[in-house]
Amino acid sequence: MNRTRRGTEVVRRHGGAVVLAVRRAWSGPGRERDLMAQAGKAALAAIVAWAVAGWWLRAPMAFVAPWFAIVLVESTVYRSVAHGLQQLAAFAVGTVAATAGALLLDGTLVAMVLVLPVVLLLAQWQRLGAQGIYAATGALFVLTGGQVTVAAAGARLAEAVFGALVGIAVNALIRPPLYLRDTRAALSEAAREAQAILEAVADGLTDSAGDPDPHAAGEWHERALRLSRLVDQARSAIGWSRESMRVNPRGRRTRALAPPGRAYDDALTVLDHVAVHTAGVTRTVLETAGHGSRPAGPVPEITGPYAEFLRHTARAVGLYSRVRFSAAGADRDADRALRETVEELSRALDDLHRRLPDAVRDDPDALSTHGTLLAQARRLADQLVQG
Repeated sequence: MNRTRRGTEVVRRHGGAVVLAVRRAWSGPGRERDLMAQAGKAALAAIVAWAVAGWWLRAPMAFVAPWFAIVLVESTVYRSVAHGLQQLAAFAVGTVAATAGALLLDGTLVAMVLVLPVVLLLAQWQRLGAQGIYAATGALFVLTGGQVTVAAAGARLAEAVFGALVGIAVNALIRPPLYLRDTRAALSEAAREAQAILEAVADGLTDSAGDPDPHAAGEWHERALRLSRLVDQARSAIGWSRESMRVNPRGRRTRALAPPGRAYDDALTVLDHVAVHTAGVTRTVLETAGHGSRPAGPVPEITGPYAEFLRHTARAVGLYSRVRFSAAGADRDADRALRETVEELSRALDDLHRRLPDAVRDDPDALSTHGTLLAQARRLADQLVQG
């Protein structure tokens, strides 16, 4: 009974996820709509390839054409072309080797024993990449597909080429995939999380008069460590965007609007440093929270200005995201506000440096703690100024 209930819950949960994905795809642009579009294109490519090779031309091995067509509707047009060439080369190697072996040895079983190991070794050739397995597939099609003849091998190769051309053409001409939106979203998400963490630390320092709760400090540090993973996701998204623009007619039309160029690389560098130094700030705060016998915590004369500095930093990160990652381009007000906020950052940092010697004159532990915090603050400010 319990198994039945659990099974029903799993089906209901997965069914709900499918319904939600369909709703998202219907409601507007996004990952779900992109996935549905690619699935529809793959099905269309297979149908077209079969209609021509199987229904119209009555090709002897017609299934090869839709099979190649469907697997070559890839996530980017460039990948369709590159993988298509590799797959065809591997398939041809396997087909030719198996045909020659079967004809020379006059027996498919003996040919399979001798040819397959050789073909699988050829499949490891670096130039074939991950597509080398198609060499073994081509050989198996020959050795298990009935009578082996040169004509049959030629038909398989012709159908493979036709199917590959159909798959590449469908992927390139019908809504070719682009990932610029995903890149902006990934970068913006990382910036928003960095802003939220810095604001949380600033509010925590203010509310606790410089001695934050260790549990809260631990949560801030965990979030700061996860921030690095968001930046890595953004880096991956930039790579996908660049690849999706190659040999892509839609990419040429979009290139002038939002290219994943040098600006994105610079932004990624800034966010990388923001993630590292935010983790440094939260680590220092965590080490001083509920310090007891640990290094001295922040003193009130420094805590307030330091929290204010973190708020300026959080605001600068938010404005930086708005300026760099806006789909419509940065507006002049946001750009001016960013410059003003960066200037406020510098003034706040200078004020902290002036206050520090007098505030912790007779406390070496406090000087060490605040020196670490200010070092992280200086690095954060420098990255935002340079970005």
